[in-house]
Amino acid sequence: MPVKNRLAELQPEIAAWRQHLHENPELQYELYKTSAFVEARLREMELDEITTGIGKTGVVGVIKGRSNTSGKVVLLRADMDALPILEDTGLEYQSKTPGVMHACGHDGHTAMLLGASKYLSETRNFDGTVVLMFQPAEEGGAGAKAMIDDGILTRWGKVSEAYGMHNWPGIATGQFAVKPGPLMAATNTFRIVVKGRGGHAAKPHDTIDPTVIGSQIVLALQTIASRVNDPLKSIVVSVTSFQTSSEAYNVIPQQVELRGTVRTLYKESRELAGERVKAIAEGTALAHGAEAEVEWIEGYPGVINHEVETGYAIKVAEEVSGVPVHPILPTMGGEDFAYVLEEVPGAYIFMGNGDTAGVHHPAYNFDDTAIPAGSSWLVGMVESRLPIA
Repeated sequence: MPVKNRLAELQPEIAAWRQHLHENPELQYELYKTSAFVEARLREMELDEITTGIGKTGVVGVIKGRSNTSGKVVLLRADMDALPILEDTGLEYQSKTPGVMHACGHDGHTAMLLGASKYLSETRNFDGTVVLMFQPAEEGGAGAKAMIDDGILTRWGKVSEAYGMHNWPGIATGQFAVKPGPLMAATNTFRIVVKGRGGHAAKPHDTIDPTVIGSQIVLALQTIASRVNDPLKSIVVSVTSFQTSSEAYNVIPQQVELRGTVRTLYKESRELAGERVKAIAEGTALAHGAEAEVEWIEGYPGVINHEVETGYAIKVAEEVSGVPVHPILPTMGGEDFAYVLEEVPGAYIFMGNGDTAGVHHPAYNFDDTAIPAGSSWLVGMVESRLPIA
């Protein structure tokens, strides 16, 4: 099952779709033009069903195979949203919207799933049903959960397996990397407000200095990774913002606010981190006569690939690329396809984007030569998991 000849033929058309999406990026759930473009392309393909407004601006396509003796439903997913980044690529099709760009390759993901949709609607060489999930708001908006809440996993038949893909700079274009088990981190954020007693900087003895207390909290939080969590279970604790209520040179502020993120690969680490952030902040503040208010915000769960389905994904990836999948360690980045994998078996795979700028960088661009391989993998997952009897 190498790259499909038909998809290689369609590459210029799919690349044109991708470049149109790149030129017209939209954020989060505000994907009105993007969703309309996807819907229009799907209607040209004569799918069995197309539904918009799932998860606010998500689009769902349904393709039925030549037969349905299996009764199975396979879901394929692509995210559609862009990022609030000022593009610096100099491309002819550079973003027309200042401060918004496709810096994570979601334009490529959407185009590749459209290409796979066209192929599957033409051939229907499978036994069962395919649900196409064109998702909004992966970048922080939990669009996958919104589409799940709107019934994507059951409305068109109970989804049996689900598969998704993300491009990955640094891996050869069109090759793949994946592993079973934890692949991407759970994401949490925290906000800590330390309330002391402000005053004149020349009289620190008359104050309870929240800047000093906040600084000690920043340092103490690092012990969650170094002294509390199992060292074989990765965790990242980063304080990313430290703001005082006064910016004057001669004023000790009344309070300071810390913000940050915690990334974990294992549920027990996630729960432990939440407990320790609260205990460290409150305990450190109390020891100095101050008060700390802690807000712990649950983000995306971790992406946990199912072992059997990851094996299926590897088999197809190696057939398409002609080389073994690359070994890969988990990444501490987050991804909301995790919500899907919490509900149904499946796998999430990385596809090489070559030697390009990294994702979320203003010079990043999706490599259009990867399109035939990516679309072929998506098609391959359907045809291998829903074989004609």
